[in-house]
Amino acid sequence: MRIPVLFEDNHLLAVVKPPGIPSQEDETGDPDMLTLLKADLKERHGKPGNVFLGLVHRLDRPVGGAMIFAKTSKAASRLSEAVRSQSFGKTYMCVVQGAPAASAGLLRHYLWKDQKRNQVTVFNKPQPEAKEAILEYKVAASDERFSLIAVKLHTGRSHQIRAQLAYIGCPLVGDLKYGAAKQPGIANIALWSTSVTVPHPVSKDEVTFSSLPDAGVPWSWWEDGQLTYAAKLYI
Repeated sequence: MRIPVLFEDNHLLAVVKPPGIPSQEDETGDPDMLTLLKADLKERHGKPGNVFLGLVHRLDRPVGGAMIFAKTSKAASRLSEAVRSQSFGKTYMCVVQGAPAASAGLLRHYLWKDQKRNQVTVFNKPQPEAKEAILEYKVAASDERFSLIAVKLHTGRSHQIRAQLAYIGCPLVGDLKYGAAKQPGIANIALWSTSVTVPHPVSKDEVTFSSLPDAGVPWSWWEDGQLTYAAKLYI
């Protein structure tokens, strides 16, 4: 499988992750992003032996969109530090059932993940072992049944967008785990990584890599201009 490349130099690799592929090897043994990209780099650059590629951040298996990897150990270390220092920016778009009460806002909750069930519980107040989760959202378009929403993450918790939006009554289309109704033709949850912004590990210049969703439902419910508008709301 060829993964679309957004940018590549000696230090960074930015790609478009297709929905349905795990970020790294898991118990299913299915092809994963790290393995596929290492094989692609080895083939394209004719490299002998093992190819280094560092996983900097993850996207849930059903999620597609912009994703970056480190091509050297030094780049991996510096990008990981950017994640820890919150200088690593991530924006998303999603399609949800219904519409939030406010057309824009900031959500602050506390999330506890059940590792066995791979599911997050949301709390309004701090709880033992629950982690603070913060995101901003803006409604880009809405009809009587669904809304197209842009999201900017302030924290990177597991299932954060899925769980927080479901908690306010707007589960992501296709996300049965968090209460969405079944929709015909929906193979993955309606969540897309629209941009990743990081300080380049060598030049230190801020770089942004962007991606729009693939064709197909539910993205085809919206006009191209609406999708582009949603993708740029937080860039």
